[in-house]
Amino acid sequence: MIVVFAVAASLTAGLMLLVAPLAQRIGLVDSPGGRKQHHAATPLVGGVAIFCAFMLLVLTLDVSLSQWRSLFLAGALVFIVGLLDDFRETPPSARFIAQIGAALLIVLWGNIRLENLGFLLGEVSSVEPGWLTVPFSVFCVVGIINATNMMDGMDGLCGGLLLILFSVLLGLAWHGGLFQDALLLALICGGLSGFLLLNFRFRESRPATVFLGDAGAMFLGLAAAWFMIRFTQEPVMQLRPITAVWLFGLPIMDTVAIMLRRMRRGRSPFAPDREHLHHILLVAGFGVRTTVMIMLAVSLLLGLGGLLGEWLHVPDVYMFYGFLLIFFFYYQGMNRAWKRLKTLHNGPDHVQAKPKLESGAGV
Repeated sequence: MIVVFAVAASLTAGLMLLVAPLAQRIGLVDSPGGRKQHHAATPLVGGVAIFCAFMLLVLTLDVSLSQWRSLFLAGALVFIVGLLDDFRETPPSARFIAQIGAALLIVLWGNIRLENLGFLLGEVSSVEPGWLTVPFSVFCVVGIINATNMMDGMDGLCGGLLLILFSVLLGLAWHGGLFQDALLLALICGGLSGFLLLNFRFRESRPATVFLGDAGAMFLGLAAAWFMIRFTQEPVMQLRPITAVWLFGLPIMDTVAIMLRRMRRGRSPFAPDREHLHHILLVAGFGVRTTVMIMLAVSLLLGLGGLLGEWLHVPDVYMFYGFLLIFFFYYQGMNRAWKRLKTLHNGPDHVQAKPKLESGAGV
């Protein structure tokens, strides 16, 4: 397991260093301007390196790949569409079609679907989508992909959040005797670690030299959806569905809150802006590195809260309403924070120009 992790990290880092100059020449870069605050064209090769390293190394593992074929094909689909979007921005409809197609592949072919949501409404009976299982599962997969992509807005943020999630899933797989799953998760964790060597801001004055890009964010979001759904359903079941929600809690809360805010203001829920939690923290005066560390700590605390509830066998209904209560305070806090900050800085235009951000391509 250690060897798999180390080789994936080394290969990912090596591929990024090798491909970055080529990306600069062919235009696979995130150029500054508009909402973006970084000051130099930055190669979008993190996702390319993670995906290529994963697909190459998975062929060397002594495991049967038949049960993973839908993941590989669906992952390749969203990766290719994301890569095209990194080269030249594609219409949102094209990305959604690809995401829905990938979700259908893993739901229908891979049988990765949410057939039981646990005892969310009480201990009498579990919540089962029934005939809505397929569309609901597709909706959740697409939602996780987009929530992941929306977190790709700051050096080290998306990669750090995903590394926490996949590390927990790796531990669960190892503890549960799912050694094939554990090997694949070790590849992903290794790839993310290699990526963060060049993407995480270890010092405030040194911004990322590579970004993840839509290709990487969409592939990793799909992989996150695959493993979270697989691990919450029979026959594999390693944790309850509501626990998975807590593990992925911060991206879920931030994405839902920002979409609700956009719709309340009469805008498209997918319209880009600078009103995410990390933008609020930047405007409040925190540096990029500090902001990322705060968000990683919040995500880790949420995940630990979910795992603690799992280990203590806290009823699903309490975990469910507990998460809704946290989201309520999060949403209200976000709204109050922006109103307060806009008042302090004399209007939204000044607020949005204030942050000094070195970020990726997420919205």
